[in-house]
Amino acid sequence: MGAYILRRLLLIIPTLFGIMLINFALVQFVPGGPVEQVIAQIQGQGDVFEGFAGSGQDAGALETDDFAGGANSKYAGAQGLPPEFIAQLEEEFGFDKPAYQRFFIMLGNYMTLDFGESYFRKIGVIDLVLEKLPVSITLGLWSTLIAYLVSIPLGIRKAVKDGSPFDTWTSGAIIVAYAIPGFLFAIMLLVLFAGGSYWKLFPLRGLTSDGFEDLTMVGKVLDYFWHITLPVVASTIAAFATLTLLTKNSFLDEIKKHYVMTARAKGLTENRVLYGHVFRNAMLIVIAGFPAVFIGVFFGGSVLIETIFSLDGLGRLGFEAAVQRDYPIVFGTLFIFGLIGLVVGLLSDLMYVLVDPRIDFEKREG
Repeated sequence: MGAYILRRLLLIIPTLFGIMLINFALVQFVPGGPVEQVIAQIQGQGDVFEGFAGSGQDAGALETDDFAGGANSKYAGAQGLPPEFIAQLEEEFGFDKPAYQRFFIMLGNYMTLDFGESYFRKIGVIDLVLEKLPVSITLGLWSTLIAYLVSIPLGIRKAVKDGSPFDTWTSGAIIVAYAIPGFLFAIMLLVLFAGGSYWKLFPLRGLTSDGFEDLTMVGKVLDYFWHITLPVVASTIAAFATLTLLTKNSFLDEIKKHYVMTARAKGLTENRVLYGHVFRNAMLIVIAGFPAVFIGVFFGGSVLIETIFSLDGLGRLGFEAAVQRDYPIVFGTLFIFGLIGLVVGLLSDLMYVLVDPRIDFEKREG
């Protein structure tokens, strides 16, 4: 097992390198980089993409001006700005070097855990991630925990009661829940329970109330749960439906196998059959999907959920960084979460062995 773990750890290096290389190469072809963003702000356009949206005679005039001006010609909206200023911007953002040099300099810095500083916020990437992380941890931790605590027992119950009225109406409810997009469900929750049109039972925004620091410990805990109820429910709905059906189908496959009939023939109780024999085998497929759930829900964040509930988490951070072309944030978070995802994938394999010691990855590779 030690050799397998070592090989997997070594495989992380080329995999992560490939992820960064592909994304870095793609970004080189995306218009509206950080230099264009600064130029747009200086020219009073507000956002570089406003220049791309122009049409008709004005847009044609802008294009003529932009591409008639020597050093300024490669940047939209740079007319009238001195070439020295453009060169200074390129040097500040590192675009005075070829793309391949910038890529390897970036990776070299990442190897020393130097993720740089945001282009536009003047704060370190790590500090910015740590600042936004509590919101994503709150949503991800409670959503994942609730999804697993509810979905696994419910899925087992549905498998045992397969074809019964309980199975039928719960499947209907689950399918309806899965069909509703998370952001739409979030809006519905706001309308119903946050003072939209009906009851004002929960706060509209934020993780805590004003004056949170003045509350007692019990008051802080209650205030925290009061604020996170609606966003957590909205974040959980899709994962809850998927995990329940996955658990049910996995248990159904195992219940129909011969070893289950043999165990029942020996006089074992139903609970002993389910949790002593079936559970270990049926849970393998659930464990296999855990890394994707962990990364997608725990760290990914949902920009729509965070925006609807006015939460400033990693979802909004990533979206804003992509729009602003804030490359240190884009690539820094990609590297961090890509590395976490690969490590969690290895931990998932180790969980396989923990659940079922009969699995030996070294023999399979051999």
